[in-house]
Amino acid sequence: MAEATVKRDVVVVGDALIDELHRDGRVDEFVGGAALNVAVGLATLGVSTTLIAMVGDDADGATIRAFLDDHGVDLVPTIGPNGSSRGVSDRKDGEPTYVFNAAAQARRIEFGPAERAALADARLVVVSCFPFDDVEQSRELMDAVPEPRERLVVDPNPRSSMMHDTERFRETFERIAPRALLLKVGDDDSELLYGTGVDALRDRLLRDGARAVIATAGSQGAGVSTADGVSASVPIATLPGTVIDTMGAGDATLASVIASILEHGVPADSADWTTVLDRAMLIAAATCRSEGALLRLPE
Repeated sequence: MAEATVKRDVVVVGDALIDELHRDGRVDEFVGGAALNVAVGLATLGVSTTLIAMVGDDADGATIRAFLDDHGVDLVPTIGPNGSSRGVSDRKDGEPTYVFNAAAQARRIEFGPAERAALADARLVVVSCFPFDDVEQSRELMDAVPEPRERLVVDPNPRSSMMHDTERFRETFERIAPRALLLKVGDDDSELLYGTGVDALRDRLLRDGARAVIATAGSQGAGVSTADGVSASVPIATLPGTVIDTMGAGDATLASVIASILEHGVPADSADWTTVLDRAMLIAAATCRSEGALLRLPE
């Protein structure tokens, strides 16, 4: 569909692509991208959602549009001049490594009237895997989000083969972080951007004025700390079955947290945060027990 025409609970801004998975001599393709995964995950959880992303006027773009339509996610697209983004990924012990095409490396979102209207109307705006090393584009994003301190959730979700300037990405993210309601960072983010552990990155962001930071650490679970001194941590959830693919676990975690905030508000204390994170870890565990990054609900 061309653009969103109804008010949505959440607008997600970021990437949409075809994930080309190479494993055991087989090639499988999934519709993906961190922002798209979050948007579809929210829709799966019953949240009305719009995605603002770049797609191409090509076969991959048609596949992405059809997938979003099937899952009830509205799309406000920027038509990519280089076609749709595509990421080729290999798996080692379930963990993905990526190589992205030229469209993904030059991704750009236009913030015109349709985008600005959607961003102004949403209860929450979620940004994931955005090109923060593009300073102008990042400025346009922030200019288009009213009251970010009460409405903006940011997951930097950097990809090494998408970034052109790691230092600029880091600096732009740090300027935006204190203006957001909530940040989510992972251990892979902290290693790529800062060469440090996720706990150190969380503490740094809080010192620099962040309101609340969720830190995810793979098999070590997740935790949250706030500027008010509230903290909570939970282990990963245990479910029957084998972990097949960890791709999408972080996106499922973020979608679950956002859905909880919409339903109950921002948690006020450690007990409330623990409840929110326990649910997120359960959904992330279910997601890891299926191929691809689509959010799964535990049976």
